Amino acid sequence: MSLPAKPIVAVVDDDHRLLESLEDLLESAGYCVRLFASAEQFLDAAVADVDCVLSDIGMHGADGFALQQIIRNLRPALPVILITGRHEFAAVEHEAARGGRLLFEKPFDRQELLTAIASELEASSGGS
Repeated sequence: MSLPAKPIVAVVDDDHRLLESLEDLLESAGYCVRLFASAEQFLDAAVADVDCVLSDIGMHGADGFALQQIIRNLRPALPVILITGRHEFAAVEHEAARGGRLLFEKPFDRQELLTAIASELEASSGGS
């Protein structure tokens, strides 16, 4: 019998340092990680191949909200967790939550983020 596949988490952010940091964190938690420097890069390569998306809101090109909407149209059950370092976006936290998605403001608690990812993955798999 083969081992279950590790969930694949896509991280979409135009900050190279944050991509590396999140890659280390997620891999240490047992996830496969795919990194993308833009929403467009993610959409071109991976939307069908991941189990969860962690995306920055403020990026060049399509922002995290636009990416979230595209994902909702393509794969409504795919968990999307948004992150931001821009405090003005804190006001839209309720909008993100209303769509069944989470918003984390940088700097975020690493354990809380990992807990949210695990919860979203469990919910999207029907709790199995």
